[in-house]
Amino acid sequence: MEVKIDTKEKFHVITLLQANLSATMTEELSDCLLSYLRADIKNLVFNLKELQSIDNISAEKLVKVQQKFYENNASFVICELQPQVEDFLDKAELLEMMNVTPTESEAWDIIQMEDIERELLDGEDAES
Repeated sequence: MEVKIDTKEKFHVITLLQANLSATMTEELSDCLLSYLRADIKNLVFNLKELQSIDNISAEKLVKVQQKFYENNASFVICELQPQVEDFLDKAELLEMMNVTPTESEAWDIIQMEDIERELLDGEDAES
């Protein structure tokens, strides 16, 4: 599995450099992505601009990975889906469960907004 990793101040951008994502590759990918929950910078942008096809098992695993990030107070945003991948996820009724943006820049914005939201909520909890 080939990925490109770009670390920013508040998040990592992981770009999958493969055209297909199958169930056999998904476990390795899941382990790779979830390992960031143990890092100092937990937020992740997952760029899928190269991905041309995905199967149901892989798509469902991505939803579970995203849920794990949010359970751990970290953001996970998928960006730059190809139209055929987006259509597949929509038909499988998984797209609405994912945090997806058209561009990487918009994904960064989502992460920054969620970070601010978490800081505000943490502040409210501290006051109660």
